[in-house]
Amino acid sequence: MMALLTGLMVCSGFFLSKAHAEVADTLHKIKPAVIGIGTYQPLRSPRGQLKGTGFSVADGRHVVTCYHIVKALPDVEKNETWAVFVGQGRNIQYRPASKVVIDEENDLVLLKIEGDPLPVLKLGDETAAREGEQLYFTGYPIGSVLGLNASTHRAGLAAIVPIFQPLGQAGRLNARTIRQADNPYRIFQLDAIAYPGNSGSPLWHPQTGEVMGVVNSVFVKGAKETVLTDPSGISYAIPATYIRDLMKRAGLSQ
Repeated sequence: MMALLTGLMVCSGFFLSKAHAEVADTLHKIKPAVIGIGTYQPLRSPRGQLKGTGFSVADGRHVVTCYHIVKALPDVEKNETWAVFVGQGRNIQYRPASKVVIDEENDLVLLKIEGDPLPVLKLGDETAAREGEQLYFTGYPIGSVLGLNASTHRAGLAAIVPIFQPLGQAGRLNARTIRQADNPYRIFQLDAIAYPGNSGSPLWHPQTGEVMGVVNSVFVKGAKETVLTDPSGISYAIPATYIRDLMKRAGLSQ
């Protein structure tokens, strides 16, 4: 009996080690396509201010991120522009970015960037996602304080739920929540903590590396001021089908 238990433990450890190795191999392919999103001002110190995360798709010159990150207008009088941050650590390259297609309802935007094409991520079949699956997301949860260093977190797919939830206070009603009530759409609820800088992070499958959704910190429970000090442990992601819609509207394919 002891020999059997020992054998089972060895086999279990082998498969766990193999699974971890597969994730590490997949992550090695994911990270080059994950970039920072922020503003750039040539005379400011620091010149770049990281606001969130994005990832490159299609031809490598288009980037997907959350619309709320780039919704505000840059200060053109001070030569401020939207930009993507490419590189690692303190070796950061800033590339101008412009909005191509906006999907405000689903809080997504497609940006076009200048320069050489970047490595790209492929979109997966989000309809095949099952509750209980283990997925991963990669992004910049604490900005660029320590340089441009992406972090990866494991996230269990806790539930697939409608985004519209009944509001406890009438004062929280606005045009967007009213539209969601008439036309709710389903999103992924994750049992992981996502901080504001994680907005726009790709949610990817550990075996294929395909993108299943986009992490969205807007739906983090609680007020903005308490997100860092009292995170809820629950995050959300917009399914990849809405990324496809953005790309189709721009005339792009995978």
